[in-house]
Amino acid sequence: MACEMKTTWVGEGRAPGSGEISVRSVLDLPVLRRGLPSVVAGADALDRPVRWVHAGEIADMAAHLRGGELLLTTGLGIGRLPEQQRTYVRTLAARGVAGLVVELGMSVAELPRPLIAAANACELPLVALTASVNFVEVTEAAHALIVSRAYVAMCEAENVRQRLTDVLLNGGGIPEVLAATAEVVRNPVFLESPDGDLMYHAGDPGDGHDALSAWRSSNAGRGRWAEGVDVPVALSAHGAPARLRALPIARAIEEHSARILERAAGVLTLALLRSRQEEQLLARRHGDVLLDLVEGRHPSERSRAHAEVLGLTSRSGLFLPVAVRGHRADDVTWSLVIRDLASSLERAGEAAIVGRGGGPGRVLGVVAVRTADDREAVAGRVADAVRAALRRHGGLPSVVVAVGEVVAWGDIATSLRLAVDTAAIAPSDGGAAWVDVRHMELDRLFWSLRDESTVRELVERRLGAVLEHDRTHRHVLFPTLEALCAGGWRKAEAARLLHLNRAALYRRVERLEEVLGVDLSDRRQTLVLDVALRAHPHVARGAGREQSVRS
Repeated sequence: MACEMKTTWVGEGRAPGSGEISVRSVLDLPVLRRGLPSVVAGADALDRPVRWVHAGEIADMAAHLRGGELLLTTGLGIGRLPEQQRTYVRTLAARGVAGLVVELGMSVAELPRPLIAAANACELPLVALTASVNFVEVTEAAHALIVSRAYVAMCEAENVRQRLTDVLLNGGGIPEVLAATAEVVRNPVFLESPDGDLMYHAGDPGDGHDALSAWRSSNAGRGRWAEGVDVPVALSAHGAPARLRALPIARAIEEHSARILERAAGVLTLALLRSRQEEQLLARRHGDVLLDLVEGRHPSERSRAHAEVLGLTSRSGLFLPVAVRGHRADDVTWSLVIRDLASSLERAGEAAIVGRGGGPGRVLGVVAVRTADDREAVAGRVADAVRAALRRHGGLPSVVVAVGEVVAWGDIATSLRLAVDTAAIAPSDGGAAWVDVRHMELDRLFWSLRDESTVRELVERRLGAVLEHDRTHRHVLFPTLEALCAGGWRKAEAARLLHLNRAALYRRVERLEEVLGVDLSDRRQTLVLDVALRAHPHVARGAGREQSVRS
């Protein structure tokens, strides 16, 4: 039977922590020293932690233990045959027993050689008592020491938790909590994402060692830093946890480091929740100021004072409004997107306020610009930053970024309102990085009139025939009508947009004229069709909304 030793702690040179007692410390108890203990095997493992001290005399003693015990016996159950003695030791080692203490004289006069050899092979501390002791007194003294050490360890862990909580309450964040944790465990600590990426680390290992290099080596399973101690850090109620790790870079990992990391993990969870709540509060506060602007709740100068308190100042007195419409991601995701967008603008040296826009996936922003010529550059940065942040935080980067005109503060409410309306009606698959409000004047007009019966009747009267044709025929004509309109009713441009030769396009135009009952070379007719085509998508969306309400 191969010798198997169950161990709770792995790694190099770990010593028992303040809450643990070892085989050595139990042997140093006065009540046990009266038995004149002699270590006959496993002397290198005397620092193994002892969870409990137990006495027993049966052969299958291992089956009644849980691991971590120091077993006291008179040797009655070790067996008479060499194989029985070897099996006795091997099963104890496999169970994870901390050590074996045998009192000589009552059952055995001396320890059998097979027993000693098996203990050495399993690195199990084997101790002979050459004088009689009272096992009850030994267990009482050892258990009193264990309970005392456990209480001290609990107090120390609570002190650590309180220290880290104080760091948080005094304005510190995750970096400061990690730095305090590293100081307590006297080793660098690392906060890893659920995917194993490094989120942050703290602690200088000294001695020329680099903490990041050690962390990479640990992840690759190389070197003496391959093992450490780690605990989970909850990020949400249902998601995968992050991990807080300590590596034995500056010195050996102590046993109590796990308890310290557990307390630190709880404080880090609070720090993460607090930071996200702060981001959500900031996003909402900034958004409320901008919504007040859009809805005209306060006079212009009062709104400007509120904006300046939040950091929006401008030497030029010029401002660029921005509105974003995205998918219905959760509040945390959009708060992180808003935070990243604000940080991106700040790094570019641009004062701005960015906040929630009053609904899921809605973001409002006002950016101070130096000149009106900065409009395109700033709009591009905003659009790029929003999509990059959404990809970074797991959202869908398919969004509409609507950009208003550069205006003075007195006109910012109107310009921002136009950006909001444009973001609401612009298609998210339009292809452009951002939408210019000036290019959608008619779209906003028809969107505002989408419920008017006269507009609906115009669309139905001018486009109804071709829409009905396309519902009942394989070869549709509506895309050709749209291409003609987009190409300024120039047949050559429409052919290019549709990738058709002119002859094919001419046949479609003839069919369109026949279905619509109009002459497409008559500018008066095409002007009305322009209006009907521009109004059609908004009327269709309004009708769909009405149908959904009725159903």
